[in-house]
Amino acid sequence: MNYSKIPVWLLGASLLFTAACSQSEKDDRIEALEQKISQLEQNQVVTPSNTQNVTPADPSSIAAFTFEEEVFDFGTIQEGKVIEHLFTFENSGQAPLVISNIQASCGCTTPEWTKTPIKPGEEGFVKVAFNSTGKSGVQSPTVTIQANTSPNVTRLRLKGTVNRNSASASQPAAGPVKR
Repeated sequence: MNYSKIPVWLLGASLLFTAACSQSEKDDRIEALEQKISQLEQNQVVTPSNTQNVTPADPSSIAAFTFEEEVFDFGTIQEGKVIEHLFTFENSGQAPLVISNIQASCGCTTPEWTKTPIKPGEEGFVKVAFNSTGKSGVQSPTVTIQANTSPNVTRLRLKGTVNRNSASASQPAAGPVKR
């Protein structure tokens, strides 16, 4: 198609139409901004339309963890050893504490915990087992607890160093063999 033969008036009309549409949009935006400025000048608080109404939680409905420790240092161990540690806590809140879920950071770590609600002032536990098989170097597995506390997520951590077994260090790496 030869664009040089398009009538000049058609090109001019399309430009005017585009300019008129964009001018209308500009006018709408300017009006909205002027309204916001007017509200700010009058010290009116403007609540965005996409916000949620959040009310503070009733303290009588919240439980609270008080752990003796949240990090356990198991020191230096040999690869293949399983470390178990019992984290104990007291419910220092005003409502029964319910642990809804616990997740470990990796498959090498398995948690067990008190499954029944813990009344205020009573104690519960989270037992964490770390299997160091196939692990070496500095390790820091975590366990994430979800409960009716504030905040509702609490993290417990084991930390330590795993020394590679001399037997596994001397074995050749698995994979294709060059001949």
